[in-house]
Order: sequence, then structure tokens, then C-alpha cells
Amino acid sequence: MRNEKILIIDDDPQIRMLLNDRLEMNKYIVTQAENGIQGLDLIQRENPDLVLLDLMMPEMDGMEVLNRINCEHPDLTVIILTAFGTIEKAIEAMKLGAYDFLPKPCKPDHILLVVKKALERKGFKEEIQFLKDEIESQYDMFIGESKEMKRVMEMAHRVAAGKTTVLVGGESGTGKQLLSRAIHDMSDRSDKPFVQVNCTTLSEHLLESDLFGHERGAFTGAHQMKKGRVEMAHRGTLFLDEIGDLTPSIQAKLLHFLEQNEFERVGGMSPMKVDVRVIAATNKNLKDEVKEGKFREDLYFRLNVVNLTLPPLRKRAEDIKLLAQYFLANFNRILQKKVKKINSEALNIMKKYHWPGNIRELENVIERAIVLTPEDVITPDLLPMQMTSESEKTLKVGLHMDEAILKFKHQFITRTLKFTNYNQTEAAILLDIQRTYLNRLIKELNIKIK
Repeated sequence: MRNEKILIIDDDPQIRMLLNDRLEMNKYIVTQAENGIQGLDLIQRENPDLVLLDLMMPEMDGMEVLNRINCEHPDLTVIILTAFGTIEKAIEAMKLGAYDFLPKPCKPDHILLVVKKALERKGFKEEIQFLKDEIESQYDMFIGESKEMKRVMEMAHRVAAGKTTVLVGGESGTGKQLLSRAIHDMSDRSDKPFVQVNCTTLSEHLLESDLFGHERGAFTGAHQMKKGRVEMAHRGTLFLDEIGDLTPSIQAKLLHFLEQNEFERVGGMSPMKVDVRVIAATNKNLKDEVKEGKFREDLYFRLNVVNLTLPPLRKRAEDIKLLAQYFLANFNRILQKKVKKINSEALNIMKKYHWPGNIRELENVIERAIVLTPEDVITPDLLPMQMTSESEKTLKVGLHMDEAILKFKHQFITRTLKFTNYNQTEAAILLDIQRTYLNRLIKELNIKIK
């Protein structure tokens, strides 16, 4: 059922009645004005989605009304009603921003077609604006008072211009993809494609085809030529997520592409040139991967022209309040809720928590709290149990310093191991220590491994 509001402004009562009946039959909500002054008043009070405006009216003609609408309600869609002999004025009105015109006498089917298309266009414009706002608002995540984030964003602004390859590091959930997108949007390539490739989701064969494309008949099932993501990113930015998981064969092909700015489709015989800026991201320590022979040293140096490392959330506790408020506002809008704030006790618990899942975990915590709260305030009882129980596990005053440090290490490492399901490699990454050192600490502290 339709609920769009349409306002008819016309001094001819017969035209108004004809349009009113036809539109109401098709479930539109219709209001009428017999002159421009009354019409402008109804626009202010009723906030219609569409205006059908006659050009030839006494007191205030349609052109004057259109000019007022353009100034006071620039997003309002207007269709001109024009009698024989005033087509030129209707065209002039369209140059001033009117969507279309309907000649009088109005044909019923034509009225409905023009109205439907005008409202669809309005809907598309609103959707596009919503998506733009959604994308732009995500960059608010990088606001903060911590010197670590200020330094990262200052560097991002500096490297945005030009074609310099950037390597973005940081733990899972710190916002590497968003930072990479922000660099693209700050660059002179912002109106060109931002093409993302996740290097972990496909097998080697499929990833090569996904990256570089393939020719028809290159392999079983290749029934037609397919462009790869490198080609689709021409004049834009290619974002390679989780670059540390590439196989040696793909690493070699990527190195050739970075050195020569050219590639061949799978099954192709001739090289193709493209103009692409590459931003890569990883949560691995690529220096260690190079030492262990898992990542090519020459590719590492080719990627690591500029290195930006996003700090984990536990190292930017002063930003937690700002980030939490950002997510609060964002989910209020998405979930159509009106939660006003996070109380001080809940915020203190958040600041003390170690956030192994980083910003992504904080986002999930706020969304969960907004969904569960019966009031307009987020309180500690709405936070996940592991957060509130951690805040209560304080070390007793009176312990010897060395004993307190050992207890803290035992608790902290145990919690991290539980979070990673006792995967010591992932735990070492979260703790920012070598796996061999973690293994030694486990033995020294007598931590039980399941």
C-alpha cells in the first residue's frame, strides 16, 4: 500500500478533482491548494513527497512558487502542469529544477506513469544519500584523542595523494579495511573504483583468476572471458586484505605486477597494462613470515613502501568513550532506538577490559546492549558476562609486587588463550609476543592447556 503524499497546486478545481481522484484510486495520499500562497503553506505543514504545480495562476504564478520551493525545500520533487501554449515556460521551469511536465488536459495513464517515475527517482536519491552517509560515517571510527591514532591518521592524510603502495598492519578488528578505504577516498582516485580482494577466501587457482581474470577456454568451466579485480581497479585502488596468506605462486605473480604494472589473464598470451594503486593489509608480522620462508622478501619490500599500523583498542583506552558513543548513535539510527547514553560505571568497565576483538568487539557489545536495554541508558548488567567478571577479578592489596605480577600474567595469558580457543599462534599475536616466548611463559606459570 502506498503512503506517498502528493500536493496539487492549481487554481482550476476541475483539474484538481481529476488529478485527486486518479491518484487516490492508486493509493496516494493527496492534498490540494487553489493558489501558490496556500500551496507553500501546505508544503511547510504537510511535507509532501511530490508537488504537481500549475504554471498559470493568479496572485503568485507557478514560476515564483517553483523558485520559493527551490530555496526553501531544495530536495522536493516538482512536476509542472502546463496548458497548451505554455510549453516553453514548462521547459524553462525544468531548467530551474522541475522534474518533468504534464500537458493539460492530463491523460490518466500518463499522469500515473510520470508520478511513479518521479517518486522512484526521489527514492533512489534518498537511498544513494543514505549509503553515502553510511560510508562517510564509518570514518568517524578514526576519531580519537590517543596519540597513536592521531599519528596514524596524520600519516594517512600524507600518503593519500599519489600512487605510493601502502601496507596496513594491525590485529583483527582494528579497522584496516576502513583505513584503506579512507586513504582511497582522500586521494585523487576517489571517483574511481575501490576494489577489494580477500586473499584467504579462495583456493590458489580461483584466487589467480579472481585477481587477474581469465580467457575463454583457459580451464574447464571458463566458458567466457572474465576480467579480474586488478583490471577492474584500473585508475583506482586495489585493496588486498590478509596479504600474508598468499601462496608462493600468487606472491610471484603479484610481485611481477607491482614491478611492471602489467599482468596476463589466466590462459592469456599478451600482457596488459593498468594504472592501479595497491593498498595491502595483514594481521601477521610479515618480517617474521619472511624469516620463516613463508613470504617473499622482495614482495615484502615492494609492499612496505609506507607502513601504517593500527593500534589495538587496549592501547587506546582514552578513545573507548568516543567510539562507544559513535556506535551508540549509529545503532540508534539503524535499529530505530532512542538510547541516550552509556552510564559511567559501564564505561569504566569498558575502559578496563582488554578487548581481544578490538573495535569489532566493541561494536558488537554496543549493538547487543542497545537491543537488550528496556530503558534509555546502557548499564553494566547489559554488558557481556566476561567483561563484568573480569572487572571484579582485582588483585588483593598486600600482595608482594613480584607475586602480583605473576598472578596478573597468569590471569591475562589464560584469558587470551581461552579467547583464541587455546590457539597459541593467535594468542601470541594478540599478546604481541613471539610464540616461543608464550610457550615458555605457559610452562613457567604452570598454565593448563586444554
